[in-house]
Amino acid sequence: MSRFASFDGVELSYTDEGEGAPVVLLHGFGADSKTNWGRSGVAEALVAAGRRVVLLDARGHGQSDKPHDVAAYADAAMATDLDRLIEHLGAEAEVVGYSMGAIVALVASGRDAPIRSVVAGGIGDATLRRLTTNAVAIAAAMEADDPDSITDASARAFRTFAEATKADRRALAAVQRAGLVDHLDLAAVQVPVLVIVGDRDTLAGSAQGLASQLSDGRAATVSGDHINAPLDPAFARETVAVLAEQR
Repeated sequence: MSRFASFDGVELSYTDEGEGAPVVLLHGFGADSKTNWGRSGVAEALVAAGRRVVLLDARGHGQSDKPHDVAAYADAAMATDLDRLIEHLGAEAEVVGYSMGAIVALVASGRDAPIRSVVAGGIGDATLRRLTTNAVAIAAAMEADDPDSITDASARAFRTFAEATKADRRALAAVQRAGLVDHLDLAAVQVPVLVIVGDRDTLAGSAQGLASQLSDGRAATVSGDHINAPLDPAFARETVAVLAEQR
């Protein structure tokens, strides 16, 4: 993996493979680029389609630095990281994000980052409402000494996932307390966006419901829930096809 220093000195890790116009892949909360994209076939499909694929481990995740201070994630720092990575690559990019990564991509797009288009996986019309109300519960679940004390079902699921991926739970709590979703202004997103949601993803809600709120949004549904929807080969096919339109 390669590393670069972001705007505040936090070191971020990424892999860079293939050639051509760059596509940045952003993973979800509690995961990393390997967990989210390693088995999905999305990265391989994009490389096979002649694209340069860059997989970023977000701050607080994977092989990147994991500060525990909430201030390190404030003001949508992950969106600024994406902006700096694209500048580091030296070319405009398309971005494929999943769950948290999709929100990061949309926040950055609304801030005029050098992004040509976005594939937003794992988020729908229910995502923003639920994350706004559940962030404190998820942070508390990450900090709890005894996981059996967690009463919120959604927060408990995130805690279980974080333990399975051996994530830094204190860093993840800081991510939640920083309120990434609070910085998302859908009206400010003016690039083409494909929203992809699994047909059993009860966390995300409707892909079309979110796409209809965007100036240039479209929707697709694949098979799966919030965890395994990227594993449906249709996810990779939809991604490759829509990004090919931007070339």
